Amino acid sequence: MFGRLVKTLLFTLVMPGTVGLYVPQALKHGGASLPGAARYSGAALLLCGALIYFCCAWDFVSKGRGTPAPIDAPEKLVVHGLYKLTRNPMYVGVASVIFGQALYYRSRAVAIYGCFVVLAFHTFVLLYEEPTLKRLFGAQYDEYCGNVPRWIVRFPRG
Repeated sequence: MFGRLVKTLLFTLVMPGTVGLYVPQALKHGGASLPGAARYSGAALLLCGALIYFCCAWDFVSKGRGTPAPIDAPEKLVVHGLYKLTRNPMYVGVASVIFGQALYYRSRAVAIYGCFVVLAFHTFVLLYEEPTLKRLFGAQYDEYCGNVPRWIVRFPRG
């Protein structure tokens, strides 16, 4: 498990770190300052997004026996924790980090970048992730898709 954890941390620094932090920081220029409450909302969204990502990454390492990296994906289908609410909470977390920064810095450039990132996530999920998961997990993945929405959070009943 230690090896998967190290790989996950390295992947996080390179991919989500670049997409979710480094690029938005480079784009944040030009925003006017916001009142404290608005800035706090952006900071809260950013922190919630980071927490979502790290909770999901932990589930991949501990329950799925893999990493978030597509080349070292989990061996088991992860349907626990936040994956009961949406099939793609990790992407939702990264998008929240980006849009939190857009709000915090009042940066139109970061918000537009976030829209492109969400479109890229959606395309990647449709063209690569879902077909790959269907091939790897078959009926188990089909059942999961029937019960859990792709993007919009749905809280289980009961």
